[in-house]
Amino acid sequence: MADVLTDVLETRAEIEREISGLTVCEQLRRTAERYPDSPAYSDPAEGGWTTLTYGEARGRVLEIAAAFAALGLRPGEAVALMMVNRSEHVLADLGAVHAGGVTCSIYSTFAPDQIAFVAGDVAARYAVLGGPAELARWEPVLDRLPGLEKIVVLDGAPAGDRFLSWTDFLELGRARLAEDPAEVERRWRAVTAEDVATVLYTSGTTGMPKGVPLTHHNIFYEVAATDRMSNLPLQGTQISYLTYAHIAERVLSLYLPLTKVSHVHFCTDLANLGATLAQVRPMMFFGVPRVWEKMMAKLQALLATQPPEQQDKVRQAMAAGAAYVEAGQYGRTVTPEIRAAYEAADSALLSVVRGMIGFDRAEWTATGAAPFPADVQRFFAGLGLRVIDVYGMTETTGAFTGNSPSCYKLGTCGRAEPGVEVRIAEDGEILTRSPLNTRGYLNRPEATAELIDAEGWLHTGDIGSIDEDGFVSVVDRKKELIITAGGENISPAMIESYLKEHPLIGQALAYGDNRPYPVAVLTLDAEVAPGWAQGRGIAFSSLAELAEHPDVRKEVEAAVQAANEKLARVQQVKRWALLGTEWTPDTDELTPSLKLKRRVIHAKYAEIIESLYS
Repeated sequence: MADVLTDVLETRAEIEREISGLTVCEQLRRTAERYPDSPAYSDPAEGGWTTLTYGEARGRVLEIAAAFAALGLRPGEAVALMMVNRSEHVLADLGAVHAGGVTCSIYSTFAPDQIAFVAGDVAARYAVLGGPAELARWEPVLDRLPGLEKIVVLDGAPAGDRFLSWTDFLELGRARLAEDPAEVERRWRAVTAEDVATVLYTSGTTGMPKGVPLTHHNIFYEVAATDRMSNLPLQGTQISYLTYAHIAERVLSLYLPLTKVSHVHFCTDLANLGATLAQVRPMMFFGVPRVWEKMMAKLQALLATQPPEQQDKVRQAMAAGAAYVEAGQYGRTVTPEIRAAYEAADSALLSVVRGMIGFDRAEWTATGAAPFPADVQRFFAGLGLRVIDVYGMTETTGAFTGNSPSCYKLGTCGRAEPGVEVRIAEDGEILTRSPLNTRGYLNRPEATAELIDAEGWLHTGDIGSIDEDGFVSVVDRKKELIITAGGENISPAMIESYLKEHPLIGQALAYGDNRPYPVAVLTLDAEVAPGWAQGRGIAFSSLAELAEHPDVRKEVEAAVQAANEKLARVQQVKRWALLGTEWTPDTDELTPSLKLKRRVIHAKYAEIIESLYS
């Protein structure tokens, strides 16, 4: 153990030397000077893309920094951001930081009360909003934010002294930069590695979100660790589509590209993700489990329309793909027979399918933020894709453990990232200590004391294990474990993962705390269920009607039984309810990162849950 710790600390010291004193401002300067003509950011446009190079992007960032300075932004003050993924989001973020400010991207699905809380908690003096949709969420609470002095609106800025159009904002910056070019230079050079670059708020699974300040040093340690784990080439292509309020997207498509000189393409609407993938053909792609589940469902639906003989060929090829990926795991061997079968299947079919869906150039595909169903992972393995798990939190600047394309175990969250310490506490909680850890929650000293102990260990709140090879597995959230009336400890996430293996089931919540047995509340997958029903000649006018159809309920019953066969007797779902609605962040059952809001669901469907025990 002493030797292992020595290696970890030596690696940490090596990375610390590499990133010593580095800030977002300095890294952008280096990249823009070395690669001024390399494409940086592309926005979708009529018939193609509009692109900024790194040289052009830095020029725009300096103008935005000058505009914030002209408005009166002082070092350390906060700028709130809410807009879809577009180049202006990144440029506004970087511009505020270059002016000495602290940025705070806010989930666009937050309710007005949550927005008021976050903007007030971070003490935002300025905000940059996308347009009417975002403004509509802010307007009901603007009178509760007297400290918010100016709101820049990209599209359709309303009249009034409090508002400023994006065009006028940029013109203000150009004029200020021309008048005093040295001011912005002084500002960004005064930023230090220990300054806070951004404050991200947790997605609010258990009440009001908590602010997590992250320094430039936190950020570049994560970037360096991710770079070592992924080993991606310079100037690769990628897609930005998850919100910048989420730590994974912020690291992977805002900060990491500054080091890797990546070409980031923005997808402004998740509905267009499939088309964007086919156009961009990214070298790296991260998706929360629900994104991968939806892609699998669409591919399965497409496969179901093919002639039986073609379906058989696909299944055989995918069996060879899955065998190849599974044999490549740490401690296993890819035999000549497995390799030959895979290469034959790949050249004949799998490479074609990957090309169709935009993954023919993908070198790093990953998932995180929630349990990844094994059947989904195996499905993509069948296509020759290693969709590997990483594990982390906003409080750890993103991932602190991860699999890599060359060192992975499916079903685990991988090993500790370079220079990161991970251990399991006596009660099974996962603890971590490294330069990735936040200093604590903003304005929440009691919560900070619970998060980080006196020895610097961050308490994740997750129960897990570490195997003999150092691979970490997460069982469930510590506070979400079900303790039945019989005293059995049960992981609801594990039950839910098995239930969701059936394509008809979109979401599942397992319940059973202080009850004699587990029950489940289920929803249909709004994309898969209609096609499934039409293929069987079932007439329906709504998802609610479909949820009541006897054939659907029979299929769901079979799905529950299939899940129960994988569970111990005390874990098995005895009764279930199927809802005729879909759970989304807008209906409040899911967080913006698509995690279950258990307390909300427990309260919202209390009568239904109670009826399952009647």
